[in-house]
Formats: sequence, structure tokens, C-alpha cells
Amino acid sequence: MRDSSRLTRRAALGLTAAALPLSAAAPASAATVIGGDRLARGGIQVNGATGLPKKITARAWLLADCDSGEVLASYNAHRRLAPASTLKMLFADTVLTKFERTERYKVKDSDISDVPAGSSLVGIRPGITYTVEQLWQGVFLRSGNDAVHVLSHMNGGIAKTVAEMQAKAADLQALDTHVVSPDGFDHPGQLSSAYDLTLFARHGLKDDDFRGYCGTRTANFPAGGKKTFQIQNTDRLLTGAWGLGVYKGLFGVKNGYTSHAGNTFTGGATRGGRTLLVTVMHPAPSTNAVYEQTAALLDWGFGKGSSARSVGTLVDPLSEGGASAGPSPASSKGAAGAAGTGAAGSGSSGPSAWRLAEGGAVTLALLGAGAWALRRRRRASGAGAETGAGTEAGVGTEAGVGVEAGAGGAAVPGAGADAVPGAADAPAGSGDTAAG
Repeated sequence: MRDSSRLTRRAALGLTAAALPLSAAAPASAATVIGGDRLARGGIQVNGATGLPKKITARAWLLADCDSGEVLASYNAHRRLAPASTLKMLFADTVLTKFERTERYKVKDSDISDVPAGSSLVGIRPGITYTVEQLWQGVFLRSGNDAVHVLSHMNGGIAKTVAEMQAKAADLQALDTHVVSPDGFDHPGQLSSAYDLTLFARHGLKDDDFRGYCGTRTANFPAGGKKTFQIQNTDRLLTGAWGLGVYKGLFGVKNGYTSHAGNTFTGGATRGGRTLLVTVMHPAPSTNAVYEQTAALLDWGFGKGSSARSVGTLVDPLSEGGASAGPSPASSKGAAGAAGTGAAGSGSSGPSAWRLAEGGAVTLALLGAGAWALRRRRRASGAGAETGAGTEAGVGTEAGVGVEAGAGGAAVPGAGADAVPGAADAPAGSGDTAAG
């Protein structure tokens, strides 16, 4: 099944222009603290447990119980940072259920002509017919931006998919998230948070296909004719690659790397009947740092953290009966770099998250659509300007870097500072550099 509707470039740009005054006046998350007031505070938040790992260098992280939604510990939970390919979890939350696994699709040149230069690729080739299952394997295992773009075009186009992702984020109450592209590639203003990424993972894991794809270690991928090549999941805690052992009980979820985002990772593991989720964003550069720090936080959660009492909550989606956020008078000043946060609660007379989303999230979606259209228009003159691809290599690269399409290797990450280029909506005082 396919939805052929899409925004034209002119329509997207026109809608963007019309939306600008509203977006400037009503950022969707400035007045609220989703998940509880403590999550808006800077620094480590923990209650009733000691012994947190000392060598955690991440700029933001969060540990939560997947089943109950209780946040057991966090650090700058709502700090808005570039998400890299962990944003693909939101893409899957938005698009995954729209197509049957067995549906087949013959890829056209136009389906992958707008993949950003330097992207991580699974090796999609025009003229080859893929099943939807194979395309999702390309998304989850190799973080293939080419697979994301094919699925986006099947869904009606990039602009439509971005708008739907932003609406999905609003429904999940992920108000720190601003979507510019569906693949997580570095774009000015593309931001999320440890809190939001954990929401995306928790929601996605309710779907059997999502859980199956993110936990798949290897798969055979079409190479044309009857030929295939093997692709391996780039989640090193899942596969035990790059000198790491397989983490006991780990079942996914999604890793990411770009030159501006650094390393990001949301991982989930089950031990003794308990399932924990950890999101780690932007640790100090080191080959395996994002995985080692995730493993350390999981170890603490299954051990000393067992006595931890909740410091916040992963809220439920509005569409599933989740309580909408109410205004929190003290929230704005309590969060270091936490612009874009919101409070779980009900019965408030103030604006709800959904009301804010009507003006903010939809506007941001249109802005994303317009920005994408504008980017495509300028592609001919600026193709070489955007490096820092969504490869999952981390610091250093995965095996197969630089291999031509069809070899299943990840692309070489571009150079660049660990900053959000031109991110005008990066929170003041967050420590992010906003260039341009």
C-alpha cells in the first residue's frame, strides 16, 4: 500500500514562510517539563542508590525501566543535541507499520538521488527489487540512509515523512525533538535529547517487527540477480565487534555517529526479568566509549541501581491515553541547556503539550519540509559543503568503510567539530556551538 501524496517544493516553502511567525512565538516545549521537574535540572539525578559509574563523559544520558517507564538516573535528560542515526528509531516508529514485510518495491534512481553525500549506505541499487523486510534490515543493521530514503519515497516523499515524524514526536510527547531529515544526517537544527530517544526506543519495542530488526545481527542483502552479500549490525554490544564482548541480555536498539553529533546510542537489555533502556549522547571521543558507558550504566542498573527510586517518568503517547503536559513555573531556569522540556501531569489549566504541538510541532514539521526542499534546490552548488555522514563507525570506522555501493560498508565520516552547525534553536547556555 502506498500514499502518493506529497508536498511540492513551492508548497513546502510557502507553508514554511507562513509558519515562521508562529514558530518564533510558540516553541513547543519551552514552558513544560516532560517526565517530571527533576529531569529538567542540570547534573546527575539519582535517588536511593549509590555507586554510579564515575567515568561517564557523555554530555547527556538516561537510564530507565522499560516496562514501568521509571527513570532511575539521568544527566541532562532534556539537553538538546544532534541525534545522528538514533533518530531512525523515530523514523521506524512513524513508517514501520505502513507496509507489509513481504511487499516488494523496485528502486528508481530518484529514490536515492537525494541521499546526502557521505551518508552511511547499505548498498541500494536502482533497478533492483527489494522486499520491505530487506529495506528495514538495511535501516537497522547498516543504518543505511539509502534504505531510509527509499522507504520515505514509498511513504509519499521526504517532506511528507519529515512532517509525519514531527507529528509522531508530538504524540509521543518528545518535545525536545526537531526533525529536519528522516535519516538523522547532520542538518542545522536537527536535535533531540536522551529523554526523547529513550521514548522512541520504548515505543518502538512494543512492535514485534521493530524489536526483531534491531536485534538482528546479520542478514543477506540483495546485490542483483541471485547474488547477495552479508550485512552485519553495527551495534557493537550486540555483535561483540571491535574488541567488545557481546553484552549479556542486550537486544538492540540503535546506534549513531556523525561528525557533529559524535557517538549516540540507545541500548536495551533484559536480565532477571527486568528490562532497562539506556541512552548515551556525545561522550568524549574514544573508539568504544559510547558502548562502554552504556554497558557501565546497564551494569549499575541491574546491580546497585536496583534500589534506585524514580527521578522521573517516560510518559505514554497522547494517542494511548498519556497525560498531557502542564506548565511548570520553575522548569525553565532549572535545566542547564534544557530548552525543549515538558512536565508529566494532568489537570493543569495551562496549555497542554498537544496544544503546544499544534502550533509548534506541526510548524517545525513544515519548517523541516521547507528546509529539505530548499536544500535539494541548492544541492548542485553545495553538495560538497555537508560532510559528517551518518556512518555508525564511531571514532575510527567500521570494516568496509569507503566500499562502493553494494559492498555493504559504511561511508567515511566527514570532518567537523562536535557542534550543531547553524543550530539557531540550540538552547542558550547549553555549550553547543551554533555556527552560521
